[in-house]
Amino acid sequence: MTSRILPIFLLAFALLSVVSLAETPETVLTLPSGPNNPRNTEGGFVTLKDGKILYIYSRFSGVSGGDDAQGYLAACTSADGGQTWSENDAAIFPREGKENDMSASLLRLADGRIALFYLVKNSIKDCKMRMRTSSDEAETWSEPIDCMPGEENYFVVNNDRVIQTKSGRLIAPAAIHVRDGKWQGAADIVCFLSDDNGKTWRRSQQTVIGKRDDGSRFVTQEPGVIELKDGRILMWIRSNLGRQAVCYSSDGGETFSDPQPWNFKSPVSPASIKRIPSTGDLLLVWNDNVKRRTPLNVAISADEGATWTHAKSIETDPNGWFCYTAIHCVDDRVLLSYWLTEQLKHPLLIGTKIVSVPVKWLYEDETPAPK
Repeated sequence: MTSRILPIFLLAFALLSVVSLAETPETVLTLPSGPNNPRNTEGGFVTLKDGKILYIYSRFSGVSGGDDAQGYLAACTSADGGQTWSENDAAIFPREGKENDMSASLLRLADGRIALFYLVKNSIKDCKMRMRTSSDEAETWSEPIDCMPGEENYFVVNNDRVIQTKSGRLIAPAAIHVRDGKWQGAADIVCFLSDDNGKTWRRSQQTVIGKRDDGSRFVTQEPGVIELKDGRILMWIRSNLGRQAVCYSSDGGETFSDPQPWNFKSPVSPASIKRIPSTGDLLLVWNDNVKRRTPLNVAISADEGATWTHAKSIETDPNGWFCYTAIHCVDDRVLLSYWLTEQLKHPLLIGTKIVSVPVKWLYEDETPAPK
């Protein structure tokens, strides 16, 4: 009798261990740097119709992983909800930029196609966003569409940033960095809009500029947008205020209120926000700091960003540099991809880490950070 009880006990213990692992964040993929591959970063997710998850990111070559390095778009897939991933470092199509193609956003359009948005970078004064679509679940891609027609500048649209509103409008928030012929850290902020599923694009009516009470500019960079339940567009902006800046649009991204310091501290580092489908709440991923890009924290808002609760850490390494997050909800879990590197490492070598986070865990107040 004892010989039967022991295996049953061990089986129960093993099952309990599996459940325990599934109830906390776990690393499911790393794309580390390596020889002639100093950087794998800035990706985006989409779920295919067969249930697979597609992740597209930029794979760089050479020695330095700087923003001007040589890089192209590569992809990997998961057939089990993000737990395991394929290995394939080939380009999904030939590189278009003289320097690189980077900062991928993936979006399932209202008409059923998959849209891929990415920056084509030629120089410090020439960086623009293009769009391709797929009607066969990313097996093939259309010819590229210029999302910034007639424009010549250095535009930054972060990875995982383009949205489609309930009305069908596509909104791509962009930072414009060249003014008076010089690259400027304090960017002008605009949106590029499309009302025909990306066939044609135009610039929004207003240029957003961050100004202090005394009229001086503060740094505005790397904006993001999300549609609120009341139809307004919330824009958050990386700034040097010790916080993200925030502003609102009531006309679909054409014009915005003046950006103001938001209600959580932040270094000069991008934040990311998505809505959790199963709860309807907003999920914030950001660096809970005012100087460094660590720790990497998450928080929940049940009131459309007015307040944030359930804040906890995903990464806590004081020497880490965790940023440029992509967020993708899959059933009862959330996939997060982000930079995995050490701060100020020279030459800059950057990998990507993907973590699978249970939605239930996000609502727990006291939990340890994943290892």
